[in-house]
Amino acid sequence: MHIRWLWFGLSAATALAISTPTAAGEPIPAETSASEHPSQAFPSWLLGVWTRDWIEEQGRRSSTLDVHYLQTPGFVGDVRIPVDRPTFPNATSFADLSDQELHVLARQQGFAGRTTLVGTVATWHHQVDFQPSDGQEDAGRLELAATGRMYEHGLDGGYRESWRSATDGHGQFLVIQTESGGRTRRLLLLAGDYFLYARNRNEDLPASPSLEALIKSTGATRAQVIEYLDCEFSFGRIRGGPMAWEIQRSTLPWREGHRLDFVDQVELENGGKGIRLRTAQSERWRVLINTLKGPELAAVFGRDRRR
Repeated sequence: MHIRWLWFGLSAATALAISTPTAAGEPIPAETSASEHPSQAFPSWLLGVWTRDWIEEQGRRSSTLDVHYLQTPGFVGDVRIPVDRPTFPNATSFADLSDQELHVLARQQGFAGRTTLVGTVATWHHQVDFQPSDGQEDAGRLELAATGRMYEHGLDGGYRESWRSATDGHGQFLVIQTESGGRTRRLLLLAGDYFLYARNRNEDLPASPSLEALIKSTGATRAQVIEYLDCEFSFGRIRGGPMAWEIQRSTLPWREGHRLDFVDQVELENGGKGIRLRTAQSERWRVLINTLKGPELAAVFGRDRRR
């Protein structure tokens, strides 16, 4: 299973808004200048949204996944949908899919979390993962190929991936996290006009080479398969489409073409100088990254973006 994740960052001078865990009801300032990242500077050209052109293994190139990778200064999200996955236009939930169609969804991939970087070698630490852990460290070497192009190399030389930049994010990044019971529950990442939303399943999966292998080895019932699959990774555009916050690709196919309703929990405070997240009392939340000024927050979360 080749799931490789890129980490991008900015210099220490970049303004990041990182809060301590906050109970629901306490507004977070729109901007701060705190940073919990090491002092090592990371190349800013790696920030934004990327798509993968191909992966090369044993001299053979392939492109069987539709990959969307969003990188903020310190937090990342990635969703990978098989290009031959049906859209299931008549489905509105797992209940509308056959057992065979449920197994089709098990081939999807997604990841969100943080990464550490030493030189050009990145190690990716998964906080929310659609696939189960295979017990191996996730690391790779990054290489700038040309403007808007980069390669990722396996440390053992086993693979090479070619990536193309869709946008650099225009310096506008935001990450909101919720957690409960010591687990990340949800992550919303913004880079310019794009977003990636990750919602964790209720319980972590046991280690396995893949989700398909886990289903087979456990003899999972239909209900258990649905529990395994109930982990959302949705990617889309905030503006520029037929609706605000339109989901374009999702591990839940019936979400595609619809609006990301999680943003309705985000409220502006103090004339746009802070934000508040409405959530369950047991779920704590914090703003991990924020480079948006008040007017930019209003453009993203204001009432004109509700439509």
